[in-house]
Amino acid sequence: MEKRWTLIRALLLVMSFFSYQSASVFAQSTVFLISPDWKQTPLTHTVFHGSNHHYATPQFNEGEQNIPDGLTSTVGSSQPKPSPWKYNIIATVFWVGEQAAQGNPVTNLESAWDPSWVTHFGGEDNPDNRTNFLPVAFTPKLNPFYVALPYNDLDDHHTKPEAAKVIPWFNDSFVRDGQSVCKDRWIAIRHGRRICYAQWEDVGPFQIDHWQYVFGNERPRPNVNHDAGIDVSPAVREYLGMSGMDACDWKFVNSYEVPNGPWMPHREDPIVARLRH
Repeated sequence: MEKRWTLIRALLLVMSFFSYQSASVFAQSTVFLISPDWKQTPLTHTVFHGSNHHYATPQFNEGEQNIPDGLTSTVGSSQPKPSPWKYNIIATVFWVGEQAAQGNPVTNLESAWDPSWVTHFGGEDNPDNRTNFLPVAFTPKLNPFYVALPYNDLDDHHTKPEAAKVIPWFNDSFVRDGQSVCKDRWIAIRHGRRICYAQWEDVGPFQIDHWQYVFGNERPRPNVNHDAGIDVSPAVREYLGMSGMDACDWKFVNSYEVPNGPWMPHREDPIVARLRH
């Protein structure tokens, strides 16, 4: 009987050993899956290699105001669909403090959302006398990588009625009536083999209500600047090697998708800062 109990205890010890080893292997594999090395993984930066393709686009209907179901399906969603690229869009150059001139009847002393834009920026963002993407006369207080798109979500200091239906991130960003959810939004712009990131800081060119293009599938409305659909700052122009009027692709991106670059040291988003540390 004693030999039998000795054998049973030996078997129990062997089974316990193998159970411990299995648990140890599982624990090690789990630690591998959630290793802290993920913090060191850089945010991806896709470089576009250029294309000469012509892109088919839907016809623009001047009087159409209907909001398609596909556009509103992700409004307020916690996992919105990735924003698609808008291809072959003509870009013109504008800047903080730009004076009115032929072809530019409106001064840029203030933006659509900032009546003291020049003061807050620190001066005129001179497009000619520059170094390292900055004007030589001063260091900007705001991000020098900025753009204008032809939609304003505010009208007479109030949020437009359609904004909640057409802006994909509206429910996640809305604070109060009259505070823009478009200002400071990040976009990616690519030209040739380069891509840069900038923030939406003003409204234009020419239009202030073309949400069907900005958030939908329409092309920019016809205008004298070869149907331009985006204004870019001198810093964006320099980084991408664009001329005064050139073609580019652009799309909206989330702040955590913005990689390190000359657009980040001036105005880094707190969420991005946490992801980088």
